[in-house]
Amino acid sequence: MATMAGAVPEDQGLFVRKATGLVKGWSVWDAFIYSAISINFVTLGLYAFSYANFIPRGSLFWAVVLSGAYLVFQAITYASLIAAMPRAGGDYVWISRTLGGGIGFVLAACGWWFILWHWVPIYANILNIMVLSPLSAIVGWNRGITWWTGQDGVFTSSLIVAVLASVLVALGIRMYARFQKLCFYGGVLGLAIMLILLIAHSKGGFQSAFNTESHKLYGTSGDAYSATAKAGGSGSFAGLGSFHFDQIILLIPFIFFFNLWSNWGATLYGEVRGASDFRKNIYAMGGALLATTAVAAIFLGLFAHTFGWNWYQSANAAYWGGTGPLGVFPYPGMLVAFFTGSSALQFIIVGLLSLWFFGWVGTVFLSSTRVVFAAAFDRVLPEVAAKVGRNGVPWVALALMLLPSIPISYFYAYDSSFTHWTFDATLVIAITFLGSAVSAAIFPWRRPDIYNASPIAKYKVAGIPLITFAATLFTAILVFALVKWFQDSVYGVNLRSSEYYMAALYGAAIAIYVASKLYRRSQGMDLGMVYGEIPAE
Repeated sequence: MATMAGAVPEDQGLFVRKATGLVKGWSVWDAFIYSAISINFVTLGLYAFSYANFIPRGSLFWAVVLSGAYLVFQAITYASLIAAMPRAGGDYVWISRTLGGGIGFVLAACGWWFILWHWVPIYANILNIMVLSPLSAIVGWNRGITWWTGQDGVFTSSLIVAVLASVLVALGIRMYARFQKLCFYGGVLGLAIMLILLIAHSKGGFQSAFNTESHKLYGTSGDAYSATAKAGGSGSFAGLGSFHFDQIILLIPFIFFFNLWSNWGATLYGEVRGASDFRKNIYAMGGALLATTAVAAIFLGLFAHTFGWNWYQSANAAYWGGTGPLGVFPYPGMLVAFFTGSSALQFIIVGLLSLWFFGWVGTVFLSSTRVVFAAAFDRVLPEVAAKVGRNGVPWVALALMLLPSIPISYFYAYDSSFTHWTFDATLVIAITFLGSAVSAAIFPWRRPDIYNASPIAKYKVAGIPLITFAATLFTAILVFALVKWFQDSVYGVNLRSSEYYMAALYGAAIAIYVASKLYRRSQGMDLGMVYGEIPAE
């Protein structure tokens, strides 16, 4: 920085201040829990699995296992980047210091800032179908079963998500860690109960319980189990363990909605103690990924044992086709609770499993606030967004997440056209990850000073830097998924209107960066100088 003092006004350094002011309030175990919650089996897995019926000859079991194993390369890529530059802002910092500030800001602003506003109603939809609607059925509020999934319900639950996420982030990183531990341990207890009930009951027992409880809670009649199977085209799906490799590969872009997020805490590693330890980063992200993959594989096997694999696939197909007799999402947590025959026990089981959602809800804002903060710390955004409170909370960055999410949630709930515009929400984040993967692949040559001084320099594969090897393989699967999302209508995201809308978001990010660059130039500061330096912690 001293060598560049002449490039900026004497009273103004490259960064907003000498240190970020953020608090190193997390341990590696906290980072592991955050990663596990970010890809948790309940909220994201069960939702993503419901789409598998659109590739009827693909094995969901093998798609989960193979993609989970392959995404270890993602964990290695991000663990390496973190160890080399353990800074708040993650993808933004790495891409901007490797590929350039403009690319870094545009990709990070779209993938971590703008797009997460649109994830608030997506989170809300999951809250509705896995928590609020099932609980409404259990307590006998029949109108609530469908009200939550209607327009008013979606907007109301979006407000709940936005407020809860904001409160959790505002508590500070240490209090957030305590809360997520509570949810994690309670959620694990819920999964353990679910596991026992699935093991202890047979397919015949489930059919009887399903018919009894669906009659009582949802007003169905007759053999609802068989009616569900018929409505969803039972018998047309490949078996759980069938191995049609080409069809399994086609399922992976669906599965990415579930397991692409083990790196979700990467933007927070400026606040994790020991973040420069490459192996600890692997344990946190890779460990969470493999543990969650194993849990998913076990439960899929139990679904086949207890529900019947064709029935489970048929129930999901019937739901998305709007033909199922229940008319609600076939949430396995609720289906398992049917075994108890007790409203009180059903409420407890669904309530415990709901802790996976409440532990996850803060992720919609927490990681993103650090990207906004980092861009402001670099002076790309106004300096006020880099201010932090006494507990290390970037309040203005949080407001920049919360406030825009409310009108976006309103339009999402009440305007079906706008809802369709948001269908590329996963795609945009994947593009940001692609930017980091490319940055990681060339990092040893692009920033040799940082690479050679980092603990990752000693890791190589056949003479190739490990970070390059892993990042190249991660890039390959990201490109595959992006191509399929853009080209194949089966994934439901390649709508022209959504592509135009997302392009507009990228245009807005470019405009902000250009305006900032011109403004800083008028102050006598070259933003390009910032990206030659690493912000202090």
